[in-house]
Amino acid sequence: MTRFLIVPQWQGSPSARAMSLADGAEAIAGDLPHSAVLAVSVPLEAGEPIETDVLRASSLLRVQAAIVETLGKVAPDEHTILVGGDCSISVPAIAHHAEHHARTTGETLAVVWFDAHGDLNTPWSSPSGSFAGMALRTVLGEGAEPLTRGAVAPEHTMLVGARSLDDAEVDFISASGIGTHAGDDAAELAEAITATGATRVYLHIDLDVLDPAEITGVGDAVPFGLTRVQLVEAIRAIRERLPLAGATIAGFSPASPLAAVEDLGTILRIVGALA
Repeated sequence: MTRFLIVPQWQGSPSARAMSLADGAEAIAGDLPHSAVLAVSVPLEAGEPIETDVLRASSLLRVQAAIVETLGKVAPDEHTILVGGDCSISVPAIAHHAEHHARTTGETLAVVWFDAHGDLNTPWSSPSGSFAGMALRTVLGEGAEPLTRGAVAPEHTMLVGARSLDDAEVDFISASGIGTHAGDDAAELAEAITATGATRVYLHIDLDVLDPAEITGVGDAVPFGLTRVQLVEAIRAIRERLPLAGATIAGFSPASPLAAVEDLGTILRIVGALA
């Protein structure tokens, strides 16, 4: 069985439409099986940096704790898909799964990060100070304490579909050994992930990895993205090679309820490929 954790967090996003991320999460939840949905509590207030150099860190920490607590209630044989909300909801989930599988089965986790952006800044390189733009770097174990939870090795990490990178992110990719892929060749991508030697995979999907012609409800659309068919084929190809530890769908910030309805067909196809 698949469990869906609904995490309407907006506090990590730098977008002017950040609060619409909560609406997006609830819109997706409305089309999921009610019995499979678990709601994760998100504070109403924006939050304070609390000496982290990360905007709204106090609220982000509360959500991280709530995600870990909720994941702890899910049966070991159930898949979990987080539905956000901004990209940083993946940080505690990936850490949880990496630690759990290392401890219980000795398996190594690969992370495949589908995103138009790198999310590879630190609090000191970030132009916005928003945690979503630091999420993947935090997964790799670099960032502001206490928001950093565990670490996945760069050689077990693949950034897919990124086409809007800051200079600091480009430098980090060159120096770190993190993998990158356009995402347009599903078989080649799946082979590259298998070649990392990891034995289980976590898939993070920011919907802005899609081309703007495929989806409208994202806060920072970037041209020349993946088609819906390419993304679904990539997910399926990866899942044929490696068992799924968990997944995230993030970045849905519809401008209106009508706009949300227009995008939900695409999103539910992605959900189907994951679940």
